[in-house]
Amino acid sequence: MSKLDELDFENSHTEYKRCLNDRFESAVIAFLNSSGGKIYIGIDNDSSVYGVENPDEIQRQIADRIKNNIRGECLGLYDIVPEKRDGKTVIKLIISSGTEKPYYLKEKGMTSEGCFIRNGSRIENMTSAMIEKAFARRTRTSLSVIKSPRQDLRFEQLQIYYQTHEKKLNDQFASSLNFLTEEGKYNLNAFLFADNNDITIKVAKFAGTDKTQLIENEEFGFCSIIKACKDVLDKLNVENRTLARVTYPFRQEKRLVEADSLREAVINAFVHNDYSDLMSPTFYIFSDRLEIVSYGGLIDGMSKAELVSGLSRPRNREVMRVFKDVDLVEQLGTGMNKMMEAYSPNIFTIYPNFLKVVFYFRTLDSDTEMENPSQRITSDPINDPINDPINLIDLIKENPYANYEEYARMLEVSPATVKRQLGALKKSGKIKREGAKKNGHWEILK
Repeated sequence: MSKLDELDFENSHTEYKRCLNDRFESAVIAFLNSSGGKIYIGIDNDSSVYGVENPDEIQRQIADRIKNNIRGECLGLYDIVPEKRDGKTVIKLIISSGTEKPYYLKEKGMTSEGCFIRNGSRIENMTSAMIEKAFARRTRTSLSVIKSPRQDLRFEQLQIYYQTHEKKLNDQFASSLNFLTEEGKYNLNAFLFADNNDITIKVAKFAGTDKTQLIENEEFGFCSIIKACKDVLDKLNVENRTLARVTYPFRQEKRLVEADSLREAVINAFVHNDYSDLMSPTFYIFSDRLEIVSYGGLIDGMSKAELVSGLSRPRNREVMRVFKDVDLVEQLGTGMNKMMEAYSPNIFTIYPNFLKVVFYFRTLDSDTEMENPSQRITSDPINDPINDPINLIDLIKENPYANYEEYARMLEVSPATVKRQLGALKKSGKIKREGAKKNGHWEILK
């Protein structure tokens, strides 16, 4: 038995369980009804690592208990991942914030006894008023309830992608992938993955830094969005040139845009786009940057801080599920973490009805990774202070129960830097700590 680092304690997005106990479903439901989080099986409440004896069996039990005991469709909203901690195997369950709140225990129904929410590191029962409010805010324009504009759909491309990944779609695939309305008609989920849909996907290229001189306008749509996504990735990979310089005895190379970040941004645009009005993501290449625009903005209740911290809340859980099946999507939240390792949150501009990601091209002569000053990464994340303490205060307002590591990830600095800045803000009387280290939270004073 060993203990995790002192920073790794339970908080608003982390739960530890030594074993799969009878409170497991309550913890899952609380994360689904809140902003998502992670449950670790094999770690005790005091952060002691015990591990699990039979990881495969535990993973099977987790999937079965979520499927059989929780109501509210959880398809595509969780990942089960075995991890090594101090030489022992623990099971990490990554849970997204749900889009069909409130989720509840099957045996208790949609009542205060069956609905739970996360409050810091605590699991609390939802009140009747909270349940009614959550139910009223359910997304009425879910792709699964919108009838496809055409019913003569073909899925040969989807069949090929599944076969390539050693998976088979049987005769009931339309039902299992939630491609049907309650009336048995093809819905918008089916339309998006069909060979013969009418979704247009444009990649436009301009000669300068604005849209006055269009030099290329390619169409990648009118096919399964899996094929469209792969084709756009291939196109942008070609456009993402590698700059090189030989200075004996070294060769310096750098791509215009960090490759993993570009891939994740493209996939996110396809997965999280709001297709309810048949709008699709668009891609623009300028002489100094690449822009990716997806429609729908942030899903209701989600903040930019939560977005860049890697907390996952899929707008289209069925789309997410299929993209995961064909290995275009990895673990929930990992893609955003990759992007934030290479870029700052300033690459995102969020509007009420759409979201824009801007990658300014890198150069060999630049000292930093990004040429645009607004996108530069802190040069020394270990020792540099936070550029603006107001940023940390804003994060505290949005999530007072976060720990050092969560704040550090959002601000792209080290936990030690966050700890120093919190101490300075506390000393100056701007914030105070309420409660214990494990279960406490920060409060803004002035």
